[in-house]
Amino acid sequence: MISRLHHVSLLVADTDRALDFYCGLLGLSVDEQRPELGFPGAWLQVGEQQIHLLELPNPDPLEGRPEHGGRDRHTAFFVSDFEALKSRLDTAGIPFTLSRSGRRALFCRDPDQNGIELIACN
Repeated sequence: MISRLHHVSLLVADTDRALDFYCGLLGLSVDEQRPELGFPGAWLQVGEQQIHLLELPNPDPLEGRPEHGGRDRHTAFFVSDFEALKSRLDTAGIPFTLSRSGRRALFCRDPDQNGIELIACN
């Protein structure tokens, strides 16, 4: 049966812009083993799991998404230094909302409006 998650795929309009967010801001690394798939994109490592960035047309609306990402589909990550990452988002001008559950977590969006949850792991 299912034993663990391998990857999540996210649609992006511009791979380089997405890499600035996921690698430059969030600190993920690129898996260089991505084969040529006939469209731009990248594979990113998140521990043993991956995010696959797919530069393909997005059938979802980018406007009118819920302000609070917890009320939209999203990908959640544990972060080792929550306050430092929160500060990096502030410095980069990335808006976020704090979790409404009272947990040390926040929700933001990547440049393509994909919902991201960042959860303190300590």
